[in-house]
Amino acid sequence: MMDGVNQMILSFDYPPATRGIVVVWGMLASHPFGGMTWQALHYLVGLRRLGFDVWYAEDTDNELLDPINLWNTSDYSANVRYLAKYMDSVGLGNRWIFRPPGVQDMCLGARDLVGLAQLYKEADVVINLCGYHFLRSEHETIDCLIYLQTDPTIDQVKVAKNDTQKIEQLDAYRYLFTYGENIGAPDCLVPVEQYQWYPTRPPVCLDWWATDSLPSSEAVLTTISTWKNFDNHIEWQGENYYWLKDREFRRFIDLPTKSRLPLALALDGIGAQEEVEMVDRGWRIVSARALSDPIAYRNYICASLGEFTVTKDQYVRPRTGWFSDRSACYLAAGRPVITQETGFSKFLPTGKGLFAFNTMEDILAAVDAIESDYEGNCRAAREIASEYFAAEKVIGSLMERAGL
Repeated sequence: MMDGVNQMILSFDYPPATRGIVVVWGMLASHPFGGMTWQALHYLVGLRRLGFDVWYAEDTDNELLDPINLWNTSDYSANVRYLAKYMDSVGLGNRWIFRPPGVQDMCLGARDLVGLAQLYKEADVVINLCGYHFLRSEHETIDCLIYLQTDPTIDQVKVAKNDTQKIEQLDAYRYLFTYGENIGAPDCLVPVEQYQWYPTRPPVCLDWWATDSLPSSEAVLTTISTWKNFDNHIEWQGENYYWLKDREFRRFIDLPTKSRLPLALALDGIGAQEEVEMVDRGWRIVSARALSDPIAYRNYICASLGEFTVTKDQYVRPRTGWFSDRSACYLAAGRPVITQETGFSKFLPTGKGLFAFNTMEDILAAVDAIESDYEGNCRAAREIASEYFAAEKVIGSLMERAGL
């Protein structure tokens, strides 16, 4: 089995595109790093494998990050090359359009502005992945818009607080989907007002993550994360819900001194003093910047013993049922996952291959279970990915519920 992009170049064999035109809006060019790239490609290829004529477009004035240093940039040339490379890699090199931010009179790729406008008129649906694109007057001709929320809680709270800008935005969509699978359930604290939110979860193209062998004897439990996220906290009914990973990692900072398996974190945004503190507690720290390349990101996951990770408070305490697209990739690679409980265990099997935790004791029990039957946990992880995260199943369900 070949790895990464080379495997994708050789392996796609799409059916006839007879099921309608789908445009996906995403962040592949504007945020050109591992996790965001795989997220977009899983949707695009999943749709194409289902027989849809799928197009990818970035038609937004949001910021661009340079593919090398991930700093804000106004020079979009490298971003366009990045986009073209990965669209070519999955056989969709003639199905992308990029309008540079702030530029209103031209776009790059397979169509010009007139062609893009015509595509919007022809499309059976436009999917706003991550809700990243803000609607403009040029989008009024789109017949069916789908809002695909990958980060639950904030939108729902804004609606409950009667945020008129958010309500006006969501009113334009025919369907609202969310990774918060537990939203609307009695045990979920996220308010649901005005709109119906349909549950979904991250899709994975299983063949891209298949591995032929177990990791080496030097492998450790890993994850890939931003240590300190931007300020995106929200208050609801007197409670502050935080958008911070470091806050959650610190709750379990002594884990390496108790765990029978070694732990490593690939982090971005951690300060030198904080890194020293983590290393002193037994954590192995590497730079996540080295994994901004999608193939390096994939290889890091596949070489891992499994994943140990925490989850943002904004998903955990309200019991949203959220599950990480990165963790889904670990499962698809046959790597067991230990992750913080958000309520997802109501929808996914846990106890072998996938473990949900609330306490340090839960984590240590999961580590012991993995160590005692590693190969069995690897098989279970892959089986969970196949049954619950396969792109054709996840996206097929989404499209069916959207009438397509």
